[in-house]
Amino acid sequence: MKNLLCLLVILFVTASCANGTKENKYPKTKEERELERVGKLTGENGLVLFGGSKKRSRSTADAINVNSYLWRAVLDAVYFMPLISADPFGGTILTDWYATEPHAKERFKFNIMIVGAELRADALKISVFKQVKKGSTWEDVKANHQIAQELEEKILLRARALKVNDL
Repeated sequence: MKNLLCLLVILFVTASCANGTKENKYPKTKEERELERVGKLTGENGLVLFGGSKKRSRSTADAINVNSYLWRAVLDAVYFMPLISADPFGGTILTDWYATEPHAKERFKFNIMIVGAELRADALKISVFKQVKKGSTWEDVKANHQIAQELEEKILLRARALKVNDL
């Protein structure tokens, strides 16, 4: 019994050591050292936020890429509204219902998606929802598409201003 226990312990230790060894390549390139130092949050290529560096963006073509100017401009445009969700990786901002007054008869909600990495109008998708109070309940009504257009223009102007200030 003692011999069997010793044999099992030796096999376990040997198997653990064999699986844990890695072959290191030396010398490492600057890029390999940087990746090792920073770590990998989302897989092999790492995580690219808001464009990332020029060197890394070539190797991470499949990474999610959101325009940082548009992202900041959207947050600036809806700062007064309560947010349900703000996802900088996916580029989505969902607001909660907002009314200008506590006893207002109408309220609005926005779903904003940044779908491109470039500062362009077609990189923004805005959905506007409107509800009107009838009695004690809120009923959905069709929102005027002009609200979405005005919000889009406001966001684009702010994003361009942010970009000009960074130059």
